[in-house]
Amino acid sequence: MMSEIPFFFLVILVVVLVNSVCLADDTLTPQQPLLDADGTTLLDAGNRFELGFFTSNDSSYRYVGIWFYNILPRTVVWVANRRSPLPDLSGRLSLITNGTLLLTSDNSTTVFWSSSDGSAPLRNPVARLLDNGNFVVGEEAEPNGYVAWQSYDHPTDTILPGMRFGRSMTSGLNLNLTAWTSLSDPTPGDYVMGINMDGVPEEFIWQGKRPRWRSGPWNGLYLSGSPEMVSENLVRYNFTVASQQFIYTYTIRDNSLLAKLTLIPSGEIQLRIWVEDSQQWTGRRDPMDSCEFISACGLNAICILNGSPMCKCLTGFKPKNSTNWDILRDWSGGCVRKTHLDCRNRTDGFFNQSNLKLPQTSSAVMRASLTLAECSRLCLNDCNCTAYASANVNGSGCILWTSDLTDIRFFFDGMGQDLYVRLAAADLIAESRPSNRRRIGVIVAVTLASSFLLSCAAASIWRWKTKKSFVGEETEEKNLDLPLFELDTIVNATDNFSIGNKRGEGGFGPVYEGRLSEGQEIAVKRLSTTSSQGVNEFKNEVQLIAKLQHRNLVRLLGCCVEAGERMLIYEYLSNGSLDKFLFDEVKSGQLNWKLRYNIIVGIARGLLYLHHDSRFIIIHRDLKASNILLDKDMNPKISDFGMARIFDGDENATKTKRIVGTYGYMSPEYIKNGKFSIKSDIFSFGVLILEIISGKKNTEFIAFDQHLNLLDYVSMEIVET
Repeated sequence: MMSEIPFFFLVILVVVLVNSVCLADDTLTPQQPLLDADGTTLLDAGNRFELGFFTSNDSSYRYVGIWFYNILPRTVVWVANRRSPLPDLSGRLSLITNGTLLLTSDNSTTVFWSSSDGSAPLRNPVARLLDNGNFVVGEEAEPNGYVAWQSYDHPTDTILPGMRFGRSMTSGLNLNLTAWTSLSDPTPGDYVMGINMDGVPEEFIWQGKRPRWRSGPWNGLYLSGSPEMVSENLVRYNFTVASQQFIYTYTIRDNSLLAKLTLIPSGEIQLRIWVEDSQQWTGRRDPMDSCEFISACGLNAICILNGSPMCKCLTGFKPKNSTNWDILRDWSGGCVRKTHLDCRNRTDGFFNQSNLKLPQTSSAVMRASLTLAECSRLCLNDCNCTAYASANVNGSGCILWTSDLTDIRFFFDGMGQDLYVRLAAADLIAESRPSNRRRIGVIVAVTLASSFLLSCAAASIWRWKTKKSFVGEETEEKNLDLPLFELDTIVNATDNFSIGNKRGEGGFGPVYEGRLSEGQEIAVKRLSTTSSQGVNEFKNEVQLIAKLQHRNLVRLLGCCVEAGERMLIYEYLSNGSLDKFLFDEVKSGQLNWKLRYNIIVGIARGLLYLHHDSRFIIIHRDLKASNILLDKDMNPKISDFGMARIFDGDENATKTKRIVGTYGYMSPEYIKNGKFSIKSDIFSFGVLILEIISGKKNTEFIAFDQHLNLLDYVSMEIVET
């Protein structure tokens, strides 16, 4: 009997010890520090984040950080001691009895980092790593209560979903991001992203003390300079904007996904979402193109990406120095008014300039309670007021400027905002000459007539579409000279279009990877109901590519037209698109000169076939790196023929009012006049060759401080040599 008692207590002791170890997985207590030499880490209860010691790739320095658990390569999202790394494995992260975290070394008395911020001491402190990546210190008895300190209030280079970023003048909160020095060095780099609270708040990126980029003000839907935020279906943004604070957070609509928004060492913003099935990060990167630099075109001018020239004076303004502007292409001097304002006689007015990123707002004023009409009157009565705009896309509130207008850019996709610029009467009259008035009259007349006809026909159209929708779909199937796949087959092949199978998205819609029941891998382009292209492009691509057979063109296996769905089924090319290699800092190393040469030659062969060797002359119109796919042997194949045009016989050029394609790859005559021919494809191919050779994207390339894109820079170098 006596021998059984010690055994019983031994079992209890083991259970208690095991339980205490399990409880400590995400927890740091005063009695249980984290030792680098032991290799122990903290792991949150959801197995999403890990906290511990790590080293950068090119040094022996040790840091305490938080990273995504079980994702390789390690992706660090927070660093405690980025300014004071430990020299060896002697690090100790301790929670002392008053609730302060200390990072020390067993070999010295030096404190390398401390969480002390002057808050009241705790009685029974505990530090815990939460499943949202936040490392918090609070009372042990109140796990969901008062938080004395949290890593979320001390961001480094990354914002996680739910994490706050911004500034509050009332509370003194100032949450900035500071980029790493390099991809492998977490020490603070040159770039800082924060909030400028002067005037109307905006996000800024500074390089040292020099402003490099600004977001534009929040307009209720997106930041004025970042309209692409609207198209991010997985991300929800939230901004709290007031006179004394600007706080920004974002969430992911699918809470099971991991995401991060990072200020990377090059000074660019990168949003990434982890796709578990492919074990890859995917998402967008906000590149610093030529128009992103603050005041790239000087005062009172608009930056037009890939425009010729890139900078254009606002209507009613002229270059301050025409020689610098027109000949030297030095736009730093900006523009000045053609005619001085005449505020006293009240003859000034406003000219609406559309699709713009609003000017810098550091000297602007917000009037949240005014309508746009009230704002116009207020600006007109203030002789210092130079422009106004709606503060919110829903029409509420307005912003007024009282100085020169700077850092304006034009958006081709129509997502920019209207800016009402104050002009003298003479300049308003010049912009309203008779030809312009006649054009406006025609537009109004056509609009009224169209409205009447549409009203009369609406019911008939609705009845016809209801009756014919199924018949039309059936007819469409018959007209497609391709193998037809059943919808159930595609649903099963793509795992019901799961996000894990999604490989990208374009104007046509999302692209999915799939596997047929017999094992064949396929790529599925699914026409989105909100596609910027549509049914015509779908039919165009089917009819064109069904006639084409060449080893450097992507092979169309068939299509699916069923239950309102329209999909194209292609051969699956395992290496994806060329841009994923060219513009990726890691993958670009796989493209040696021989591979780059072979890719250029392969694309040239594909173009030669389209322009000369096929039965018809075909102009692609959207040749770019993302439309070049690579097979398992890195052979290039031209894809995406939704914008292509086909010609018979000797016809090889035409003109259109609908400009489609991708800016940066489009020829000047096409952008200006809508003229396109096989030369348009050759222009795009030339841009693509430069990108393949340099590894730089035309629209993202910056030549030092000259604000030139890749094409302009190469042209300048050729002239100088």
